[in-house]
Amino acid sequence: MIRNLYPYIKPYKKALLYSLLLVGIDVICEMMIPLLMARIVDSGIPSQDIGYIAGTGLFMVLLAGIAISFGVLNMKLSAEVSQGFAANLRQSLFDKVQSFSFTNIDRFSSASLITRLTSDVTQLQNALMMALRMLLRAPLMLLSAIFFSMSINLKLSMVIFVAVPLLTFGVLLIIRSAEQRFARTQHKLDNLNGTIQENLTAIRVVKAFVREAYEKLKFKHSNDELTQAAVHAGNLISLIMPLMLLILNGATVATIWFGGNMVGTGEMGTGALISFISYLLQIMMSVMIFSLIFILLARAEASGKRILEVLNTEAECSPCKQKSTANAAIARGKIEFRHVDFSYAPDSNEKNVLTDISFSVEPGQFVAIVGGTGSGKTSLVSLIPRLYDATGGQVLIDGKDVHSYTLNSLRASIGMVLQKNMLFSGTIRDNLLWGNEQATQYEIEQAARNAQAHDFIMNFPHGYDTELGQGGVNVSGGQKQRLCIARAMLKQPAILLLDDSTSALDTATEAKVRQALQRNFNNTTVLLVAQRISSVKEADKIIVLDDGKISGIGTHTELLKNNTVYREICTSQQEGLVS
Repeated sequence: MIRNLYPYIKPYKKALLYSLLLVGIDVICEMMIPLLMARIVDSGIPSQDIGYIAGTGLFMVLLAGIAISFGVLNMKLSAEVSQGFAANLRQSLFDKVQSFSFTNIDRFSSASLITRLTSDVTQLQNALMMALRMLLRAPLMLLSAIFFSMSINLKLSMVIFVAVPLLTFGVLLIIRSAEQRFARTQHKLDNLNGTIQENLTAIRVVKAFVREAYEKLKFKHSNDELTQAAVHAGNLISLIMPLMLLILNGATVATIWFGGNMVGTGEMGTGALISFISYLLQIMMSVMIFSLIFILLARAEASGKRILEVLNTEAECSPCKQKSTANAAIARGKIEFRHVDFSYAPDSNEKNVLTDISFSVEPGQFVAIVGGTGSGKTSLVSLIPRLYDATGGQVLIDGKDVHSYTLNSLRASIGMVLQKNMLFSGTIRDNLLWGNEQATQYEIEQAARNAQAHDFIMNFPHGYDTELGQGGVNVSGGQKQRLCIARAMLKQPAILLLDDSTSALDTATEAKVRQALQRNFNNTTVLLVAQRISSVKEADKIIVLDDGKISGIGTHTELLKNNTVYREICTSQQEGLVS
């Protein structure tokens, strides 16, 4: 895992080395202080040498000052390295998510990706910061303190050689057992984030159906599960402190007992015993620091695995799956499906969403796709810009497989209005410019007029500079659809995909949008997914889907005569019946 994450630390290698150097000097200074204190007690005080006591004392103060100064500098550098590492890692994760197809996002879930981008990265950041401050310091303190304590009295050092292995073994055993519990805690955090995200996204539906009480219970369940998982992990970790205190107090009592006897027999001096106890405390402190680091590393390991799972995932529709790197744009807009199959879970035994789909659309044609709910209409149009990849057969544009285009050139030539209309916080102009960043005000207004949006935009006090809330909460459903259509029209695409994008419009407004399409986009290939037969009557060709298969292709008149599925849809809409 460290090897995979090293590239994100590499830009801060110099600061990292300086930080480690400062730690080394800090530890050396600290280790000298108990030794000098022993000399004052054993040599300076008995001889009443004020000059020696003052000189040694000042030297101790100097060493303490150096240790404190270098410790502060190390904290500053470690914060800089860990913050930079976290920023690089977050950016890389975000960039990776941007390359994901819908399949990848469906697999992880947006709530889990949010947790990995925030909480998991923070866990690694905290672990790195603590490691830079303490991971080198702890072993240096431990080894130095053991060395100096042995140099004071080898026999008394046996207390250390018994206490340290006992404490180390106990701490490692507890931490190893806690790793899986930390992983479960992060998983429960995913679930909690998912509950919050779902509630906030659908808050209007919640209130419309008076489901606040149910949502509170649902949140309480997720919150309680997270709390229980965190407490379960915390209970195990909480055993470390009693274990440490037990062994530390036992070692201190043993040291005072045996050391006191040695002082009484003249085998060692009082200053040497005081110095030994100081080193013993530093040894135990080092082990305590180790345990704290290992706790953070255990949590960081669980988070690191989750982050690497994202970074190591290959995008289902990634550029590396392209058969060509040619950056050619779509010239004409001819679409052809050849025996296309599609499944959202190709590795499972799930039934295909689309089976053996074959048809062609000539450049400039207006083609409608109709069918019952769940017949595969949205899935079909999603294969054209490679929002998903077909699991069988071929999708071709202008006679070339869609994989032969780069994703950027493919999607730059296709305008799409998704079934779920999405607007972003910012002005109306900002949202429309997503279609073409270089568009002039005249072009923006023309696109808005074609989408029948210009009039209601101008009714706002600030017109095109009107601020939209996140998701376009301050416009109606029909207005939101028209803004999304205008955004796609502004792109002047070779292919325009409209996925049930006029469902919130009244019949008259929808007819005006269709007329604008036929009048101003006669060279654009248009695929319209629709539920209303009135929306597709004038199409050059209508494709009827039934249970993921093509039931018929033809004009409105032809299908009324020859296709049972289409005729049933028409009849149900005309008579208000459900077939």
